[in-house]
Amino acid sequence: MARIVISEFIDERVLPALRGKHEVVYDPKLVDDAPRLRAEAATADALIVRNRTQVSGELLVALGRCKVIGRLGVGLDNIDVPGCEARGMQVIPAAGANALSVAEYVVASAMLLLRGTYQSTAAVAAGQWPRNALSSGRETAGKTLGLIGFGSIGQLTAKLARGLGMEVIAFDALMNGDHPAYAGGGVRAVGLDELIVGADVISLHVPLVDSTRNLFDAQRIASMKRGAVLINTARGGIVDEVALAAALKSGQLGGAAIDVFGSEPLPASAHFADCQHLLLTPHVAGVSAESNERVSFLIADKVLEALR
Repeated sequence: MARIVISEFIDERVLPALRGKHEVVYDPKLVDDAPRLRAEAATADALIVRNRTQVSGELLVALGRCKVIGRLGVGLDNIDVPGCEARGMQVIPAAGANALSVAEYVVASAMLLLRGTYQSTAAVAAGQWPRNALSSGRETAGKTLGLIGFGSIGQLTAKLARGLGMEVIAFDALMNGDHPAYAGGGVRAVGLDELIVGADVISLHVPLVDSTRNLFDAQRIASMKRGAVLINTARGGIVDEVALAAALKSGQLGGAAIDVFGSEPLPASAHFADCQHLLLTPHVAGVSAESNERVSFLIADKVLEALR
């Protein structure tokens, strides 16, 4: 019987299947207790994490007998993958399991921010009637969505957006322009600069690596179409948060939805104060009741398979 340590929340309906075969230590608060996490890791044959557990440094060293790391999500920037593999550990992400949740978040945010009318509840309830001020919102149909990164999430986002009548363009540094995914999805492959100046909505779907860090700095944000919307569900550090806030306040950006941040949880910061047309969410674009179920059961099955 192996020992499985789960350091962040998981759909608890998977626990009986795991406990039926192995010893399981499940504590979603374990991620915040580094000494105890390292102690549990020392006797773990498998470790299951989300995005907050940093599988590197001292924790990686503590995983002396671990065979597999299950990631309840797709991003791997919190895991030292080469270090794990050098120690004989298999790293398994939940590829595709939360794609629909992220795609729906992107499309819903784009619709909300383009229309710009959905933050009037308090005013209307208080007896105000800002009808004229809210009568110039934009429709989604006919607008151009630019996707930076065209993997499984980007492709599903494109499908949903095209169903709303959007034109979709995409750039992916790892895909040739003649890749069948573009034509198959009715998407036009373009260069990065063309996408940035031409899109009404830009959505980011790339990992945080050296080439994408601060990809959207003040200069690149300034080159976007005036009034465009920027959505980041990928990773913090790709967008310069201070420059983003300044662009919202100046009117260069028509809106932004930011789900990921350079530091999480996001510290209280003055630069986002008084920003209009801004949605901030706590890294939940890929987390829904349905996606959590899919992700949890997928990783549970994969970890059990790896431990056989």
